[in-house]
Amino acid sequence: MNFEFTDEQKDILAAVREFCDEELKPHAQEVDARGEFPWDNVKMLGELDLMGIAVPEEYDGLGLGLLEWAVIGEMLSAACTTTGAVYGAHVLAVYPIMLFGTEEQKDKYLRPLARGEKIGAFALTEPMAGSDAGNVQTRAELVGNEYILNGTKLFISNGGEAEVYVVIANVQPERGTRGMTAFIVEKGTQGFEFGKNEEKMGFAALPNRELIFQDARVPKENLLGRERRGFRVTMETLAVGRIGMAIGAVGLAQAAYDAAIAYAPTRVQFGQPISEFQAIQFMLADMATEIEAARWLTYNAAWRKDQDLDFEKEAAMAKVYASETCNRVASKAVQIHGGYGYTKDYPVERYMREAKLFDIVEGTSEIQRLVIANRLLKEAQK
Repeated sequence: MNFEFTDEQKDILAAVREFCDEELKPHAQEVDARGEFPWDNVKMLGELDLMGIAVPEEYDGLGLGLLEWAVIGEMLSAACTTTGAVYGAHVLAVYPIMLFGTEEQKDKYLRPLARGEKIGAFALTEPMAGSDAGNVQTRAELVGNEYILNGTKLFISNGGEAEVYVVIANVQPERGTRGMTAFIVEKGTQGFEFGKNEEKMGFAALPNRELIFQDARVPKENLLGRERRGFRVTMETLAVGRIGMAIGAVGLAQAAYDAAIAYAPTRVQFGQPISEFQAIQFMLADMATEIEAARWLTYNAAWRKDQDLDFEKEAAMAKVYASETCNRVASKAVQIHGGYGYTKDYPVERYMREAKLFDIVEGTSEIQRLVIANRLLKEAQK
């Protein structure tokens, strides 16, 4: 594994870090408190050409790899978790179009997504299809030159704000995964409306909306890939999404650790800073060690994808370990802050609420362990 970067890549990373420190981090608490979609931040990401990091230059992206995406995504999430989450959800629409789209679809949709002129969303989850990703009931029926979509999606990140949606429907629901089909659906499509925006314990500024399809008319040319190949689109997108969630979890964990280690020397109890107590030192040591392990698991999964190596198991390992590390670190950060950590005066209160999301989305920790175990058993049989 080689995680070294060229001078040009280092310049890009330095510019991103400066942007995060100067533009995102100072306003992160305000973004969460307002609960409004961070359009200003998203527009700045577009101006910095960060919305299409892994998109080839021929389609107006930066042409970098998932490893660079991992490093940049971690910086964004550490500076402003909401902006990092919006960005991650956007990538889940970019990736399948980049991988499965026709040249016409890439020209029409991938270019503006990569330039940040439009943002995207990936729509899979339904009332009966969450961890059971193959149980999609949203129906797609070909009528003439259009597919007619009917059904409801839930918890769709960027829902309502995104202009381009990759929607997983089913042309034959009775066949389960063998009928699943992917479509590109534009905001404003006839019969496509937005429902409830969920009120959550964290990420108040990140929309998670219902998508409602009532005889929504999608042109035949917006079929993504081939009919009845949507399960493959889903699985490949989710595998990359697991790396994305690990990235966000590492970034949030790093932010919580940074807050804790900065606070500990300033809090005096029993006549000395609490950083002098071994109990606090051990907590900080464990936090730093687990973050580093989560980071390297995540970078390894991204690197393997860039090298065209199998990465499904590694992505699941990164996701489950990083998300659970994030929860442990955020909880310890609150503990180190004591009573103040339970107040909104300090960001660790927000970090602890936000951390739980990473255990759930893009496959729960339990699902990740199933993925890992299945791959391990297959490898052992060989």
